Amino acid sequence: MSATSSTTSASTPKAAPRRTRSIEKDIRIADQPGFVLHSYPYKETSLIVDVFSRDHGRIALVAKGAKRPHSKLRGVLQTFQPLSVGWSGKAEVRTLTAAEWVGGLLPLEKSALLCGFYLNELLVKLLARDDPHPALFDHYVSALNQLAHDEPPAIVLRKFERALLKETGVSGSWQICTATRNPLIADINYVIDPERGPRPARASDIWPQVAGKTLLDMESEDYSHATTQMQSKFLMRFLLAHHLNGAPLNTRQILIDLLQL
Repeated sequence: MSATSSTTSASTPKAAPRRTRSIEKDIRIADQPGFVLHSYPYKETSLIVDVFSRDHGRIALVAKGAKRPHSKLRGVLQTFQPLSVGWSGKAEVRTLTAAEWVGGLLPLEKSALLCGFYLNELLVKLLARDDPHPALFDHYVSALNQLAHDEPPAIVLRKFERALLKETGVSGSWQICTATRNPLIADINYVIDPERGPRPARASDIWPQVAGKTLLDMESEDYSHATTQMQSKFLMRFLLAHHLNGAPLNTRQILIDLLQL
């Protein structure tokens, strides 16, 4: 081979490898149990809907045309109605493709309705998006059902608040003392360290002090004792305020003013 042909061959640029373009299909979800937590207007005719779904957690969906007078979605996307929901997309805000009312729950009325809005506000402010919590979803359905059947609101809310902290992983068991690693003793007073759990109360503590019996009752969802009801109310206010970094819960203030909950 001549020097000329060798040079020509070496200097000829090689063809760039052809890029294979991978086409990612939109994620499509169908027939997912869910509830509307909150919605707000988007553009002229649509809504952004915050949905709590059983298997996909809290998600944001754009409901296109939902504000139009004759939209089928207009009467469906209501709070506290069990829905079967479908959506598509990969972005933070997906597109609602279907929403059907499936029934099975009585409507909330009067004070129960206000308690329902409190549950929704807790979920919106404490649940990260796209973080599935199927057990918490079941707790939510149970709480709505109990409120609709006139169960004592204070007890229903305490049970749900406790389930919320446990299922989201910010609170562990309240059966073992973190200082001694021994089981709690019913007639000893404790405080709950928000990041660690129960420890014996000290005279200098400014955190709410609760009896060991109260904590054990809360673990077994037994709120029959008046002291448990009272102490659990102030304990949950303290813990929720901590995990919300002081952000106010608007519906709870209304509940406190009207119902002393």
